[in-house]
Amino acid sequence: MLRSGFIALSQNRQARAFSERSTLGRRMSSRFVAGMSVAEALDVAQRLNEDGISVSLDSLGESVLTEHEARAGAGIYHQLLDAIGSRGLNANVSVKLTQMGMDFDPNLAERIVGEIAHHAASINSFVRIDMEGSAHTEATIAITERLHALPGLQGRVGTVLQAYLYRTERDAKRLTDQGIRIRLCKGAYKEPASLAFPEKSDVDESYVSLMKQLSTSGTFCGMATHDERIIDTMRRFVAEQNLPKSAFEFQMLYGVRRDLQRQLAREGFGMRVYVPFGTEWYPYFMRRLAERPANALFLAKNFLKN
Repeated sequence: MLRSGFIALSQNRQARAFSERSTLGRRMSSRFVAGMSVAEALDVAQRLNEDGISVSLDSLGESVLTEHEARAGAGIYHQLLDAIGSRGLNANVSVKLTQMGMDFDPNLAERIVGEIAHHAASINSFVRIDMEGSAHTEATIAITERLHALPGLQGRVGTVLQAYLYRTERDAKRLTDQGIRIRLCKGAYKEPASLAFPEKSDVDESYVSLMKQLSTSGTFCGMATHDERIIDTMRRFVAEQNLPKSAFEFQMLYGVRRDLQRQLAREGFGMRVYVPFGTEWYPYFMRRLAERPANALFLAKNFLKN
């Protein structure tokens, strides 16, 4: 019930408008959102790099309605890539297609993300096309495939797959057979039982199976999880299969399990932190609470201490 409630709140326009304008809302979000500006996000990336942790930067925003908004969002990504190159950061960027105009002009979104990907390639970086709800799954995969096939973009564009969708095992093979890098996550959108596993235990089982499939595919992929049981399963699998730690990386969200992030980096595993920032933080923040409602209690306790 809590998960459904947070997902519903993530789509509530009135609650979003109030929260994004309020000082209280920004204070609450700061645990999971690395500030409101490009400069703040870059400073966070620098600090994480100093701890031996890679970064994926995400300028928050989605479902824009005009080309002007889409181009403005893209401009932030070009600014990020310029800074990644000039500062020598170990970082890449994550982009949502609906933030680039997907909902009103898919061709525009593909062109804009292609421009971002070529910019990333020019500085030896990478673009991750984020996955959104299931209505966008096939289109997101297809756009990733087309961009990855362009001259100069092989290995420079990847996407995200969600373990709770029944189709993901097929999609994982489809993409890794083309050498397309995947970030594997559990999934944070509300999906019907006709498309996704409704039970957490089934999602966890799917995640572990996919994690093993991806790590032995020959294509470098990211395992995005904070679940220590799953991470321990991967540690054992690496030892049993004599799998090089360089075959994959662990990925986590900014503000979640910082202790475990540093521990995995010390153990020699690749560790990347997804660093979101920007004024349009509300939907992202609510989905983080939906993924793990205990985060709400954690935030409340820490907020009351301040």
